[in-house]
This record gives sequence, C-alpha cells and structure tokens, in this order.
Amino acid sequence: MKKNIALVAGGYSGEYEISIRSAGQIAQNIDTNKYNVYTIVIEKKSWYYSIEDKHVEIDKNDFSLTLNEEKINFDGALIIVHGTPGENGLLQGYFDMLNIPYTTCSALVSTITFDKEVCNALVRSFDIVNVAKNTSVFKDEKLDLDKISTTINFPLFVKPSEGGSSIGMSKVSCKEDLLPAIEKAFEVHHKVLIEEFIEGREFSCGVMQVGEKEIIAFPATEIVSQTEFFDYDAKYKDPNGAGLQIPADLSPDMIETIRSEAVKIYKALDAEGLSRVDFFIDKETNDLYFNEINTMPGFTPISMFPKMCEKTGLNFTNLLELLITQALERFLSKSTLQTSR
Repeated sequence: MKKNIALVAGGYSGEYEISIRSAGQIAQNIDTNKYNVYTIVIEKKSWYYSIEDKHVEIDKNDFSLTLNEEKINFDGALIIVHGTPGENGLLQGYFDMLNIPYTTCSALVSTITFDKEVCNALVRSFDIVNVAKNTSVFKDEKLDLDKISTTINFPLFVKPSEGGSSIGMSKVSCKEDLLPAIEKAFEVHHKVLIEEFIEGREFSCGVMQVGEKEIIAFPATEIVSQTEFFDYDAKYKDPNGAGLQIPADLSPDMIETIRSEAVKIYKALDAEGLSRVDFFIDKETNDLYFNEINTMPGFTPISMFPKMCEKTGLNFTNLLELLITQALERFLSKSTLQTSR
C-alpha cells in the first residue's frame, strides 16, 4: 500500500522561491509507484495544498488534508523548507508533537545548526577542524565599530546569524563599509555574525545517513565562484556565477580529509538525514577551516547536492527513496525505544 508523503515547501524567509523550485524538482523525481505525494506550501497566512487552481487548507491540529470529503493523514513529511520554519527546528518540533516522521535533523540539531554563531562555537569546541575567528552584534545594542575593527581583521564577512543562500551577506574591506553591511544583515535577522575572511578555495561535501549506523560522504566539491564570493545571485540567478568541480582538484589525501572531517562534524552534531558541510582551505597555510553546515540543501536543477549524488551513481529518485526510508525507520526506532522505557 502506498504511503502518503507531505512534500513541505515554502516558508517565511527570503528562500521561499528556492524552496518552491526545490520541491518542484523533487515532485518530478520521487517514485510515485511507492508514494502518494502532496506538495504542501507553507506561508505565514496559510498552509495549503493546490488542486485545480484551488487552495485546500491543511488542518494544523493534526496536519491532515481533506479532499473530496476524504481525510488524508500523512505517513511522513519530506521537508524542503529552506530557512524558517523548516530549517530552524520549528516544523520539526511541530511534527514531533504529532508523531509524524520527517526527513531532516531533529528539532534541537536544526535549531543549533541554523544559528551560525552557536554552530561555530560548538564545532570549535569539538576540536575537529579550524573555525574562523568571529564576533556577533545584536540589533538592540550600541555598535562599537572601533572594537569590531580591532577584534576581527579586514577583510571580513558580515552575515545574518540565521539565514541561508548568502542573503544579507557582505564582504567588507574597510571600516567605512562596516556599518552599511551590518544594517543590511539586520534586515534579515536581529543577530549578525562578523567573521574573519579566510582567503583561499571553497569546498563542500554532502553527508548522509544510509543505515542505522552507516554514514556516507559524497565527493568533495570545489565551488569556483566568478564573483567576489558565492552570493545569492551566483548560486541561483547567474548561470555563469559559479562552477562546480566534482570531485575537487585536490590531492587524494586532502579529498579524504574533507570527507572524513565532514562525517566527524555530522556525527558530533548528532545530525540526521542529509547535510552539506562547507569548508575553506587557506591559501597560505593550506589549513582546512569549517564554514557552515547546511541541513536543508537546495534541490533546484543547479544545486550542489543532487550533482554530488550523480557523481556517486546515486540518482535523484534513489536519493529520495533513501531519505524517506531512513526517516520512517528512525521514527520507528525512536518509538520502540520510548515504548520500552
């Protein structure tokens, strides 16, 4: 019997359109012989399923859908909401209360990894890999630009502490440009991360749980940006904004180091489902630096994660099958553990 899967997309952030595009790709590639797939769009004023140009509201009391007087309950949720509320733990907590399995990290891990400052501090404490020096400022506090300028050397990055797709992010080369960059980031979130710039090459590595204890790393990938940094336009608007070298043009030892460190970080954070861990390699020292972990990577036609999977021989349909199967098995395992206590 086919399972009902809610493909949850949209959200409340500037990544809404990316999420919708990602959901479209997933809907085209998921195995409909195994699953009845319903794309549920989440917006601030409405959670709905579209059919025949009509919006059918979700019953938030139990996350159910009624079509033609038939109530549809979901066996699982494939969350593809980038940003809030799908990447910061809110949806995960909601589904936990309703006992609905989902494909991402837990509510706690999603919350921790979505806050860049908190995640950086935690990864630094693991002593697995270098983490760039940083500081943070809040919207309601008085800014001390002199202190920031002496704490973090220029050039530096200014970015919202919560958010993705490089929205609100700036590279700053002098003190005069610092305040406008901070104000730009405040438009996205009330806390702003100010981080030292690591000059060098940028890499990414997908990590995924494929069994109860088995975690695999995909090919290390180099991001070759044609802009000053890999910003929103380079990621999603300009087809020439960046190139992906898969696998990266590195020594076998360095490729293995990136893959190994990505898995270690994934395990240490107690991540689940799939994630993408991003790194820099310092141009002068060749040291590896942690950049961030993305627990809800994009699935648009030009996104990195599907391309990484292709290089391993894992097609998109099989990837989605793994995601859903693992989510259902994790839920069953946790439910069994709780029942036995």
